[in-house]
Amino acid sequence: MPSIIEELAEELLKAELSKQPIDPLTTRYRELTANDAYRIQLEAVKRRLKDGRKVIGKKVGLTSKAMQKMLNVDEPDYGHLFDDMKVKSGETVQMNSMIMPKVEAEIGFILGADLFKPNVTFIDVMMATEFLVPALEIIDSRISDWNIKLEDTVADNGSSAKVVIGEQRREMAALDLRSTSMVLLKNGDVAATGAGAAALGHPAHAVAWLANKLYEYDIPLKAGELILPGALSGAIEVAAGDTITAQFGSLGSVSVSFE
Repeated sequence: MPSIIEELAEELLKAELSKQPIDPLTTRYRELTANDAYRIQLEAVKRRLKDGRKVIGKKVGLTSKAMQKMLNVDEPDYGHLFDDMKVKSGETVQMNSMIMPKVEAEIGFILGADLFKPNVTFIDVMMATEFLVPALEIIDSRISDWNIKLEDTVADNGSSAKVVIGEQRREMAALDLRSTSMVLLKNGDVAATGAGAAALGHPAHAVAWLANKLYEYDIPLKAGELILPGALSGAIEVAAGDTITAQFGSLGSVSVSFE
């Protein structure tokens, strides 16, 4: 299996660079487990780091019951965020830098302290968070036509592509995250709405899940990292010419355009 792990990590990295998607891993390797998929992801992370990229944070996916039901899973997944994925609010992203992107709105956590111990709790997350930021995650799949199961998206770094970070920063105590609202606009029209409770009931629960899951792989959540706890609504498709804006009430807003 180690040789297959390395082979599939290389396939996914080449697909990311070439913008040529590959067939689902789960149709070619039906015995592939979620643990195998995480090993593929971590092998690809190791290769990215060797190439000079830096981890700036982590992301949680599949936090909504609807997405879990769609992929027939009962827990979230995760991926790594790298320095070359970062986009400033208001900037324009080239469509040809991705394969078939979609956009999700999330409440970003910036950690002020490490989270690296067993049994991290909701309270631990609240205490470790320095501030919150409005964020958009641009997801993309290196698997053809988004024909994915859990193992496919896990191996593919949680289908991550880019993260757009808003300029506003708010302290945790200033917001009730469970009821923090989100309106996602596409070219000025409402495309989706949601609230913080969509991410496992409260985004901090999703971050706690991530800290505990990563602890199993001896990976810390580090002070200064950006943590995306999961989308507050379904992902929306985008095309050249689109502008996407997420408004989070008193948390502020964040936007990105595509060409």
